Amino acid sequence: MNAALPIIDISPLSGNNPEHQQDVINAIDHACRDKGFFYVTGHGIPEEQFAKVQAIASTFFALEEQEKQRINIQQSANHRGWGQVNAEKLDPEGPQDYKETFDMALDLSPYHPQVTRFPELYGPNQYPNLTGFIQIMQQHYELTLQVGLKILSAMALALKQPEDFFTQYFTCPISVLRLIHYPPQQLQSNGAGAHTDYGCITLLHQDNTGGLQVQDINGTWLDAPPVANSFVVNIGDLMQRWTNDHYKSTPHRVISPTANTTRFSMPFFVEPDFDTPVTTLDSCLSPGEASRYPTITAGDWILSRFSETYEYRHGSEDKHHEQTPAT
Repeated sequence: MNAALPIIDISPLSGNNPEHQQDVINAIDHACRDKGFFYVTGHGIPEEQFAKVQAIASTFFALEEQEKQRINIQQSANHRGWGQVNAEKLDPEGPQDYKETFDMALDLSPYHPQVTRFPELYGPNQYPNLTGFIQIMQQHYELTLQVGLKILSAMALALKQPEDFFTQYFTCPISVLRLIHYPPQQLQSNGAGAHTDYGCITLLHQDNTGGLQVQDINGTWLDAPPVANSFVVNIGDLMQRWTNDHYKSTPHRVISPTANTTRFSMPFFVEPDFDTPVTTLDSCLSPGEASRYPTITAGDWILSRFSETYEYRHGSEDKHHEQTPAT
């Protein structure tokens, strides 16, 4: 077990002991300033729930490609559905990522007012024709979102803000739940290229295969091995902007599994409402210090990052892209 990344039991955040809650808040604050990555346990989601999602994800990824093509993300106006192997390139200097994905978010009617305002990131999901898939995935989306909001509340207090400073912007979030399947490779290791995530924080559940690596402040790549019934949490670009680099968005990558082994992971990208204004917090500025970042809305930032990752999002232009990562 790699002790380089802290493991934080967040169960006291749901309790009634202010002293224990403050200990957790302090631990999260230290981890965000020091590593930008940490594990959380005590989040309240049982192992059976993760196993259920992983089982139906395995069924989905095992479908014939023709069936998965029916919900290809390239047919989606709002970035939902199945992404084939090599559809993303997280590291602009590296090769295409060797993984396939499934993305979902809030499943909104095309007539919902937020879809009318921001159709690029809101709207209906694309689902495979698998019994139970929709219910399991929608339930897991909501469960994981609640964990993310609990961590954001702790981070707000750590940053000397009201407890609901971040969570107030989650009335209709653009948060994304993603399933990722990494096929084995013998000659290459490009599971997911080095990248930072685009949103506030990411909660990653991974299987026992391993392969996730995190870059520390010295540029050294550290393994982030699986920890039973945990999430790996990392800071995203929006949180770095909000905190003027006090909480840094940490580069990470995934090394492909070797022959006869696959890797499954399930990141949840905690991203607020599209029109959330992201402006550096006063508590993160010294007297007279200027912000390093201009104000931007969360949705505009994430769309700008998509254009750097996904080629399909700009037709025949020879560029790269992706979304809130893909650990």
